[in-house]
Amino acid sequence: MKKLIGVVLAFALAFCAFAGGDKDSAGKAKYPVKGITVICPWGAGGGTDAVLRGICAAAEKQLGVTLTVENKTGGSGAIGHAAIKNAKPDGYTVGMITFELNSLPQQGLIDFTYADYDPIIRVNADAATLTVKADAPYNTVKEFVEYCKNNPGKVSIGNSAPGSVWHIGAGLLADKTGINVKHIPFEGAAGAVTALAGGHIEAVSVSLAEVKSQLDAGNLKVLGIMDEKRPVSYPNIKTFKEQGFDITYYTWRGLALPKGVDPAIKQILVDAFTKAEQDPDFVKMAGNMNLNLAYMNSADFGAFLKTNYEAVTATMKSLGLID
Repeated sequence: MKKLIGVVLAFALAFCAFAGGDKDSAGKAKYPVKGITVICPWGAGGGTDAVLRGICAAAEKQLGVTLTVENKTGGSGAIGHAAIKNAKPDGYTVGMITFELNSLPQQGLIDFTYADYDPIIRVNADAATLTVKADAPYNTVKEFVEYCKNNPGKVSIGNSAPGSVWHIGAGLLADKTGINVKHIPFEGAAGAVTALAGGHIEAVSVSLAEVKSQLDAGNLKVLGIMDEKRPVSYPNIKTFKEQGFDITYYTWRGLALPKGVDPAIKQILVDAFTKAEQDPDFVKMAGNMNLNLAYMNSADFGAFLKTNYEAVTATMKSLGLID
């Protein structure tokens, strides 16, 4: 009988330990207890994919679980952004939202906006470049503009999708300089850069991070950057303003959750990704890739999303992209 009672007690203790194993001392559910999926709305190899994988690697050190990046591409970023918004709000699906979230609704390409997400942090912001093949017959923005004016409608500029950040950037470039070019869409900047290196298009209007490898290999050259200052790692790249064109233009990327995630779980993620943004390995990686880290906390990022949406809408109207 004593032996039987001992067996029963052992099972009871084991059950209690199992049942309470996912709770802390205060009785609250522990988090995380399994891996986290992180959705990227753009293709592998592009700037968004690179920065997301980098910060996820750093956040794993804080959270103690694996963060798996899933690329859900298509629809100019619509498919991936929808997947983030529609995910189960349990904290086990996070996503990287990008500039396109604030340019797709105006075009009727998505039926949701930034207001349908719970922001975690803003991660980075990168200026657009005008990049061409290394052997192209122009070496400055002015020479490129003159070439386009002498060959109206013949020069193709690749971007990351219709209505995307780099499409609008290319449209801004054409509008401000008075050139007539063809805009060629790709599902992500990586495809556009590959097409440029292969000689299939004449230019791209994407970030410095996204052309870096081809630039370093000597296949491409950057004619100018739409920033307030020259990039630290490439001090010979002049800004558009230095070359007589008053054009500045940026993309941004940040992390967000679907609406409805427990605030306590959200705070764990905010703390983890904030520390990840400061992680020396991530900071070094971002520097090596010329990714401009531009951290904002959850509240500030939420306010930024609203003002950026309003500014992007105004820019798109001025370019005739929307009514």
